[in-house]
Amino acid sequence: MADLILFWHRRDLRTADNVGLAAARQRSPHVVGVFCLDPHLLQRDDVAPARVTYMIGCLQALRDRYQAAGSQLLIVQADPQVGIVRLAKTLGAAAVFLNRDVEPYGRERDRTVAAALREQGIEVCPFWDQLLHAPTDIAAGGGQPYTVYTPFWRKWSGKPKAAPAEILAGATGLTAAAQALAQQAGAIALPTAKDLGFVWDTPLVIEPGEAGALEKLTQFCDRAITEYGEERNFPFHPGTSQLSAALKFGAIGVRTVWAATVAAMEQSRSDEARQSIQTWQQELAWREFYQHALFHFPQLAEGPYRQPFKNFPWANNEAYFQAWCDGRTGYPIVDAAMRQMKAIGWMHNRCRMIVASFLTKDLLVDGRLGEKYFMQNLIDGDLSANNGGWQWSTSSGMDPKPLRIFNPASQAKKFDPEAEYIREWLPELRSVETADLVAGTISPLERDRCCYPGAIVDHNVQQRLFKAHYQRQKEEGKESVEGEGGEESAE
Repeated sequence: MADLILFWHRRDLRTADNVGLAAARQRSPHVVGVFCLDPHLLQRDDVAPARVTYMIGCLQALRDRYQAAGSQLLIVQADPQVGIVRLAKTLGAAAVFLNRDVEPYGRERDRTVAAALREQGIEVCPFWDQLLHAPTDIAAGGGQPYTVYTPFWRKWSGKPKAAPAEILAGATGLTAAAQALAQQAGAIALPTAKDLGFVWDTPLVIEPGEAGALEKLTQFCDRAITEYGEERNFPFHPGTSQLSAALKFGAIGVRTVWAATVAAMEQSRSDEARQSIQTWQQELAWREFYQHALFHFPQLAEGPYRQPFKNFPWANNEAYFQAWCDGRTGYPIVDAAMRQMKAIGWMHNRCRMIVASFLTKDLLVDGRLGEKYFMQNLIDGDLSANNGGWQWSTSSGMDPKPLRIFNPASQAKKFDPEAEYIREWLPELRSVETADLVAGTISPLERDRCCYPGAIVDHNVQQRLFKAHYQRQKEEGKESVEGEGGEESAE
């Protein structure tokens, strides 16, 4: 019989366009999938029930895909250094194939597991899959990693993109005797999210699995992608792809996604449509920029990149932070966004920027607290994307503009002018005049009638206070970080 290859799935929960899995199938038809429920990840205090529910749904769909291909998906629940190694050794696997990770924990985990497998004489074969270009393939002068997006995009966009990898087919799985051995080595039935202690009863914003992700991509590319440049900023409009959770867990391959954008570009009939498609392609590049940044600068996971924020005098008022979490700040656009996330485990990206700016620049609360709260709630919570987005909004990350402050009222006026989004998520305010909802100028009497709180801070006062703190930090730190420059800006 052909050599047994175990393919260790992590954030690549699909059988189509999976680089490592396709390579495993080329090596041998005897390919069996394995997923490890890692206690180190599941027992963290920033795990969202919606995210675990989506992941389990993706694993259910992946299990079915393996069966359709003639093989199996095995589930183990253990430290990977124990569970993966024990399973591979017990089954007599010739090799373990896997796709690389960019996160600090994932990279260290892979090093220790690979070393343990090799001690047992088991080959380890890693591949890059979740990125169109590996972190070492995009470099500035002298081979240094980019720390500014625009030149990264120029280099990234100019490189040819790989075609989607072949889908798993014609595989052979374990015999009944081998399946019994796998159970002895720790293989278990796939648990539910509730079995793991995570309860999420709200419908998910995207159907788990490859089919659901591909359907979302197809729907988006049929029309919305050609209007994305304008529509993406309006949180009440269905103008975004909502593929972020699928990309986080790899329910769809990034090469498949890129190929769909190229096909849409070829079919477009106007410069405006082509520009919109390119704008969404740039969002894919942002995703990779943040992953490359985390790969090259793993310390980003722990704190700010820019010097003025490394010892910033955050007030960290607990009552303010709790009001922000609960959507009770008295700023309608902020509160609507926070309640959307709490209700469905997802938030529109424009709103993510607004609420992050408000927490840090208005409430003077350390953005790391907000970053963690997002991870505790978002279905698409991803370390690199979430960290990159928060550092961008806080102005503490890799960004050529040193300071951005979003004015909630002007943001609402521009992107929710009829207060449709606000009314959807703050039903108690549905009878309030649109102009007052957008500007946040709801009278105290009206607020009392609607049981809606007054504004907990004055935006203009807090903006001046934040800028004063920032200026002192700059002067004291004598910052010289790449990316500094430009004028302070308030939107």
